[in-house]
This record gives sequence, structure tokens and C-alpha cells, in this order.
Amino acid sequence: MQPERLFKQIAFIKEIDKIKYIKRKTKLFDSDIHENDAEHSWHLAMMTIVLAEHTNEDIDILKVLKMVLIHDIVEIDAGDTFIFDTQKNHSNTEEELIAAKRIFGLLPKDQTIELVSIWLEFEEKRTKEAKFAHAMDRLEPILQNISNNGGS
Repeated sequence: MQPERLFKQIAFIKEIDKIKYIKRKTKLFDSDIHENDAEHSWHLAMMTIVLAEHTNEDIDILKVLKMVLIHDIVEIDAGDTFIFDTQKNHSNTEEELIAAKRIFGLLPKDQTIELVSIWLEFEEKRTKEAKFAHAMDRLEPILQNISNNGGS
């Protein structure tokens, strides 16, 4: 048993609990309640499982699940950028990279390398897995907005 490894993993698990407090601009389906990042990530994971059959290519579902579950963890430090924000326009990549290195850096080195790599792959949108993960990330707020007759 490696107690140091376990302690690092537990420290990471405690740190990412903060994602539950990051409020998004989008509202839950048929609701006036704003969702938080944890709810968003969970919903994307479920959407990935259910909608994966509609992709045109074979994709690594586990990798996509990792992407959608970790992609917003950086917002613990960097904050949420609204999808339709015209001011920030998702130009906070450097700030998010610093956050990714700090938060994922709480983990043992092998897990840090893996999660930073997966996070970067998601951000770069080049692989078929990253493209599918981004499609899920873009689809969810559209569906929420439709269910609430706009307003987000």
C-alpha cells in the first residue's frame, strides 16, 4: 500500500468538491434554478453514454467520459465563462491551464499527467473524442434553453 499516493488522491477528491459551488448561467431543464458545474458534468457524462451511438466514428467512450467529467474542474480557480460571453469569449485558456496544473497536480504524478493531457486534448478539439465531448458540452445548454423558452 502507498499511503502517500492515497493521501494525494483524497486531497484531490476534497478539492474538486468545490466544483459543486460553481454556478452556471444556464438553468436546469424546466426550471428557474441555475445548474452548477458538477450537475453539468454529470449530465454530460450521461448524455455521452446515451448519445454515443449517434457518432459517425468509433470513439473511446471512457476517454470522452473523462473529458466531460474533468473539463470544468479548472473553473474552481478560473471561474465559469458563459458559452455566449462576448467579453471573455473563452480567451482565458492560460488562466485555465494554470488551474489545471494546480488542481490536477494534487494527484500522484501519473494521474496528473493523464488528466492534464486529457484536459488539453478536450481544449484543443482536434481528436474525434474531443469533438464529441465538445458536441455534448454545446448541446446541453441548447436543450436547457429550449426547455426554458430561452432566457439564458
